[in-house]
Amino acid sequence: MAAYADFIVAIDLGTSRLTGMAGRKNASGALTVVACETEDVAIGIRRGCVFNIEETATKIKSLVRRLELKAGGTGIAKVYVGIGGQSVCSIDHSVAKDLGEEQEVTEETLDMLHEECRAYQPELSDVLDIVPPSYRVDGKLVTNPVGVPCKRIEACFKLIVGRPSLRKHIINSISDRAQIKIAGIIISPLALADVVLTDNEKELGCILVDFGAGVTSLSVYKGGTLQYLCVIPLGGRLITKDLTALNIIEAEAERVKITYGNAVADREDETTVQVNAAESTSPCDIRLSEINNIVEARAKEILENVFARLESTEVAKSLGAGVVITGGASNLRNIAELMQKRLKKEVRYAFLRKGLLDNDSIHYNTPENIVALSLLLLPDAENCAVRPAPPVAPSQLTASPADPAKEPDTAQAPPASATQASPVSKDPQETQASQPKASPQEEKPQDKPKGKNGRIKKTFMNIMGNLFADETA
Repeated sequence: MAAYADFIVAIDLGTSRLTGMAGRKNASGALTVVACETEDVAIGIRRGCVFNIEETATKIKSLVRRLELKAGGTGIAKVYVGIGGQSVCSIDHSVAKDLGEEQEVTEETLDMLHEECRAYQPELSDVLDIVPPSYRVDGKLVTNPVGVPCKRIEACFKLIVGRPSLRKHIINSISDRAQIKIAGIIISPLALADVVLTDNEKELGCILVDFGAGVTSLSVYKGGTLQYLCVIPLGGRLITKDLTALNIIEAEAERVKITYGNAVADREDETTVQVNAAESTSPCDIRLSEINNIVEARAKEILENVFARLESTEVAKSLGAGVVITGGASNLRNIAELMQKRLKKEVRYAFLRKGLLDNDSIHYNTPENIVALSLLLLPDAENCAVRPAPPVAPSQLTASPADPAKEPDTAQAPPASATQASPVSKDPQETQASQPKASPQEEKPQDKPKGKNGRIKKTFMNIMGNLFADETA
């Protein structure tokens, strides 16, 4: 398997599983998927949010290692992470500037408005992203206000916010604990809309619904821009948990939901299916109508929450392009028909727009993988592969012996006792004891005595020297 020198890596933090993908764009701009791996999560993620930091870090490291192997052994330096868990929503924030006398709007004027918006911090929330604003010039909606004369300009922003722990726990788990650099934290519903909705759908008005295991995200577009975004803490896993009321374990309930689940129950269906009950009991038969009564009830509850959030928007009745659905839970039979009946709008399944994915990777275009694919298709995404070290010239590998500057310094520093200066005040007896005693004949005064006092001192020293010489003889 050939190693890849450059690719983009994205991780989708799903409630039921983590999805990691590596991909690269070809000359035409279409995405080629280099590697795709998944990791089941039991307690690490709850409703799209990192709950157990250590568990998530362990899963992420395992996921990245397997992606590296599939990428030909090339190391992964950083990853993009999609975020779309509970508490993520959009809020409106407007910034206005009075220009005084009528004057043209400039790029500097818009920069000032954007800077003021970035400085805004809502209470008890963290600003995760800022959607490009719409502008009002003297109260009139204008797409591009640069060059338009006016007295007052207002920028109407959509801020994507979430509770502060949402981003903090991602950083603590991936960057700090797993020691994997984060290239960017991306709002998954926004990235998804950019690759599955057309410009016409955004202009006419469209609802994008992502049915996940733990949460359902809702994005509403109109006039080409985002009008509303929220994450509902209800998902397909609730249907699974409801089915455990039939005295089956959760893993079996998930299998039953996928195999037999139907969002529109047929209450007169007397067909029975065999399910595996607890390990200590034998398999039992359960009617399909009993199963699907549970499935339908929870599916309707989720859709009622979507409908209630949609009704709270000002554009709910003017969405001409209908509804687009995706996500793992959208695979439930007849969920599109149930939604169409409730919302009274056309419903279609989401797929990447034509030309975004090359033919060799088209099999990855599924509801389970579509969020990860949307993260790989970010514009101006950075290379996530470890850059190889530059080649070393042969002349730099070995140093010339003739060049002392390139030779290794093999000289060892003397011991500290030899390099330290002696104390100024040192006991003369210690000095004398450490040196061999010289005979009187070998002793030579270093300074020649001068004058009368000097001669007396010399005579005294000679007498004393002879005296000690006699004692030792």
